Amino acid sequence: MTDAAELRTRTRELLAAHPPATTEPLDFLKARFDAGLAWVHYPVGLGGLDVPRSLQAVVDAELAAAGAPDNDPRRIGIGLGMAAPTVLKYGTEEQKRRFLRPLWVGEEVWCQLFSEPGAGSDLAALGTRAVRDGDGWVVDGQKVWTSSAHLARWAILIARTDPGLPKHQGISYFICDMTDPGVEVRPLRQITGEAEFNEVFLTGVRIPDAHRLGEIGEGWKVAQTTLMNERVSIGGMRIPREGGMIGPVARAWRDRPELRTHDLHQRLLTLWVEAEVARLTGERLRQQLVAGQPGPEGSGMKLAFARLNQEISGLEVELLGQDGLLYSDWTMRRPELVDFTGRDAGYRYLRSKGNSIEGGTSEVLLNIVAERVLGLPAEPRNDKDVAWKDLAR
Repeated sequence: MTDAAELRTRTRELLAAHPPATTEPLDFLKARFDAGLAWVHYPVGLGGLDVPRSLQAVVDAELAAAGAPDNDPRRIGIGLGMAAPTVLKYGTEEQKRRFLRPLWVGEEVWCQLFSEPGAGSDLAALGTRAVRDGDGWVVDGQKVWTSSAHLARWAILIARTDPGLPKHQGISYFICDMTDPGVEVRPLRQITGEAEFNEVFLTGVRIPDAHRLGEIGEGWKVAQTTLMNERVSIGGMRIPREGGMIGPVARAWRDRPELRTHDLHQRLLTLWVEAEVARLTGERLRQQLVAGQPGPEGSGMKLAFARLNQEISGLEVELLGQDGLLYSDWTMRRPELVDFTGRDAGYRYLRSKGNSIEGGTSEVLLNIVAERVLGLPAEPRNDKDVAWKDLAR
């Protein structure tokens, strides 16, 4: 049984064989993956050692102390937080060995082809079609709000494979090569001026059946693994005290006493406490993950994340007065990641408006918490047993 002491020994052996100061970062990350120190709770041979998730902190502490490179998780967050756990749970052995290593080391960026113009909040109503053609599938449709599509090599994709079944039953789940013919990525310029999101058009895109995850028609079940992990990765990120959005506001309060008022003080104290409660709740959620898969509790964390970000960024703009109305740069860019704390107050205020939409709208998440966490009666739905092709659109 691998314990903390043995993990420290393995990590130090990795550092001795591949000194961070003289080893190329990518080579170091590949060696770390092969040593089973990437995500220690994953199986042997897939970047892990089949040990409890909690022991990852032992490895991370040793590597941080030695100045070892990380895999830039913000840039590859969709792959790490959403694609990887889905591939691990539903992928074939061949799929796991093909995709997990380049995903974790950051060689291949992933994106998520789920939402559509007519199926955002009601994701199961999606209309992108996948039609069987020999040993593969031909996909036609449109996806929207796709983060990192302009950078991605691979995408996790859900498409309708049987329109004659009710909407949740006729969906299958695929891995799509974003470099294939028929995949067109167009930028969506946001209120921030940037085009972090994209819309993706799929026209006659051929996907081999070997790139299907799960059984035909079970795509909705597979997608639930992705979505539960997505909400945990968005709302349950590990941050220090006064990390995240509350940090810049607290620093401005301390550094600029001339901006203070009694009302702002009371609001800041309230939001500071709520941010700390959310942070500690996130720690608790991550501890629960050690024992199993993420559940609907992640939806509650994501709800809190969105509300707090919007309220805190609004308070910051108000606190800064005229300075809060300034916006540094409206240049049209296609960034590699979202950087809330490294930008100005105007960016935080504008970008946080999307937090209640991305990763599941707050309205949908409220339903999930009500039904799956609190056990309240489900809302009446008259379309659950109707074939998708017969639904009004």
